[in-house]
Amino acid sequence: MADPARAAKLAQRIKVVVAEALGRKVKDPRLEGITVTDARVTNDLQHATIYYTVFGDEAVQADAAKGLEKAKGVLRQEVGRNVTVRLTPTLEFVADQIPVNASNLEELLREAKKRDAEVAALAATASHAGEADPYKSDDPEDEDIDEDDFDEEDTDLAPAGEPEEDTKK
Repeated sequence: MADPARAAKLAQRIKVVVAEALGRKVKDPRLEGITVTDARVTNDLQHATIYYTVFGDEAVQADAAKGLEKAKGVLRQEVGRNVTVRLTPTLEFVADQIPVNASNLEELLREAKKRDAEVAALAATASHAGEADPYKSDDPEDEDIDEDDFDEEDTDLAPAGEPEEDTKK
């Protein structure tokens, strides 16, 4: 097992080597619009996965995948010349889905922003269902309590826990 930091450095070097080789060595017209976005190497340094993007429709992307499979041997040979490892790693090319996912995410954000604007417009014209201020306030008008509201019997109650004395003897 190699050090994960060494594998990360090797992956970055492979990414650069493959991108340069696609521009210089490989003369396939199907590979002209390819951008190498990332590379990852297993910890044993035996396999490298290279992520790429191609702008265009599905037919262009399918042609690019076929072109990469055909050029895999030349690209591996170029990696072997430019990377100092005992065994040259095998190459696997995977179409990167980040641009597709990013466009989907942008569309979802646009939709959410549109809905937020609709809710804000509804909130601007909305009114309260009840009173504007349903809470008690400290107005002096509320503090006027009539003494007639209290019964005298309420003040004659015995404290809790003590039995009431019978006053009818």
